[in-house]
Amino acid sequence: MKKKICIKNRLDDLAKVNQFVEEIGDELGLDMELLMNLNLVMEEMVVNVISYAYPEGVEADIELIAECDGKELKFVLSDRGKEFDPTMSESADMEENPAERDLGGMGIYIVKNIMNEVTYQRLEGKNLLTMKKEI
Repeated sequence: MKKKICIKNRLDDLAKVNQFVEEIGDELGLDMELLMNLNLVMEEMVVNVISYAYPEGVEADIELIAECDGKELKFVLSDRGKEFDPTMSESADMEENPAERDLGGMGIYIVKNIMNEVTYQRLEGKNLLTMKKEI
């Protein structure tokens, strides 16, 4: 199975990402907990691209590809925004009081804890974030 969706860097396009993940879940027969976790991961990462990759007012494409070989589900999120490797960002310190914790870091913490593997590369002017989950 291989599927692809292309959205604009607008928050109102997030519903399309959720629908895309739901369709994959239905096709693969994923359980509800895994489906909810995958939706959370994709939402976190897509919102980061929408919020930080492009200057305000610049419209751009974001692409999400999903592939499954029956054992592993792989998502590749790509954009042409500014270079940013979320895997090098520090995850939030979960020992720290949430009221005193710096903003940021929760998204990558969530992604790293749900997915089995998360890698980043910059190729031909594109950010490519690959997220793999054993199913």
